Amino acid sequence: MRTRALTLAAATALAATGLTLPLAATGLTLPLAATATAAPVPEPAPLTADFNGDGYDDLFVGVPTGSVSGKGKAGYVSVVFGGEYGPGPHGVRRITQATVEVPGTPEGGDRFGGSVVAAHVDDDPYADLVIGAPGEDIDAKTDAGSVTVLYGTGDGFAQANTAARGAKSGDVYGNALAAADFTGDTDVDLAIGGKDQVVANFNPLAARTEPLMGDRMGGRAPILATGDFDTDGLPDLALAYYTQNQPYTQSHLRLYGWNKDEGSMGNFWNNSNGAANALAVGDFDGDNYDDLAVGNCREIADENIDDPCGPEELTKGGAIHIRFGGPNGSFGWEQQTFNQDTAGMPGVAETGDGFGDALAAADIDADGHDDLIAGARGEAISSAAKAGSVTVLKGGEMGLLDPAGAANPGTVAYQQNSPGILGVAQAGDLFGGALAFGDHNGDGAPDLSVAAPGENSAAGGVWDLPGAKAGGSVVTPNSLGLPASSDPLAYGAVLGE
Repeated sequence: MRTRALTLAAATALAATGLTLPLAATGLTLPLAATATAAPVPEPAPLTADFNGDGYDDLFVGVPTGSVSGKGKAGYVSVVFGGEYGPGPHGVRRITQATVEVPGTPEGGDRFGGSVVAAHVDDDPYADLVIGAPGEDIDAKTDAGSVTVLYGTGDGFAQANTAARGAKSGDVYGNALAAADFTGDTDVDLAIGGKDQVVANFNPLAARTEPLMGDRMGGRAPILATGDFDTDGLPDLALAYYTQNQPYTQSHLRLYGWNKDEGSMGNFWNNSNGAANALAVGDFDGDNYDDLAVGNCREIADENIDDPCGPEELTKGGAIHIRFGGPNGSFGWEQQTFNQDTAGMPGVAETGDGFGDALAAADIDADGHDDLIAGARGEAISSAAKAGSVTVLKGGEMGLLDPAGAANPGTVAYQQNSPGILGVAQAGDLFGGALAFGDHNGDGAPDLSVAAPGENSAAGGVWDLPGAKAGGSVVTPNSLGLPASSDPLAYGAVLGE
């Protein structure tokens, strides 16, 4: 039995309709959700981000650059509740450290919302919201960072607690988050990114952490994802990071799993010299083993160590490298690599495209093969530089490529000039800058959230594409009545799943 932590499995495909509903304050129109469904499909997975228990996944967006009570970069989280018509018409909640339930006080530079993830931390049916604030000062410790768990209830949210506090200045706990039951005790555990370290909290009800991995990361947040890569029935942690000339060049992709004998997380697989900007987990070939997609994979150091990201010629514009799962510890032996020059792939590989800078996976057509969505935030659309695009790659018997090495039939790309996609592609939109899945309209199929954090002069916005198809709606700070940020790339730069 394949085990995946906190990943939404699809059940049906969604067909678009021609009905529209005005969307306040944007000048755009919101197509209504379709009612037609596909043939009978497997029962969908439980909702992972339904904070108020109404049967719809909610969209949640971290805005760490947002101002709160005049304090720049204090940060907030925007929860846009799902419903019959998707996120937008069903209410929004702005959560800050001034929110009654949340510990702490908004201060300039806290960057509350720097990372966000949904998890079922307690035993009730409501999803809980885990929020990182990497700039939080604790006592005299500047930028120690903290992690807060905010508990879902029938009317939105209730109490909260602190799940992690940085031990010293500059720890920046909460610059990355992942949640899963790593230990197999049925309780959710947290992996928490910090500066040059990742720590674990095996009891998020208390602020107790222990080291998981320490290494130089060049000041960047680690990239985290979860899946069962060693086929022991427990979720593992995938961790990617790199540094250049600080004081040495290195890059790593590592897998950590729970060691029952040691009572701790242990490193059991490594791929050195291959850097990544994104990770996603899915069963792309339908064999019931988790596969790992590595976005914008490239070689960092000068030496060549077994082509860690596949053939060098495929890294132009951003390569996506797949490591396939298999039985008996065979993870990673089978591989696929492709870019926008691969046969059957929409677009052309160009330097700066950033193909794979964002990734998300779900079985959008319920055929038993997960599909991969790849963002290319640097993609130029006509003369509009960095307008951005997303590509929907179809899974199949051999993964994301067919026997001839071409993209599977049905692979398609979307950008803001595509029919059915709201808005217009403009320079600097960064459409596809972040991606996530959730069943926001309650039809059992995964809906794709696509962020364009550079939209509207960097105010940002998030597109909801039901069934990962053209159509749907868009939410912006203006449409939701949220305060504007004085800093660029505000809404959508941090997208939760």
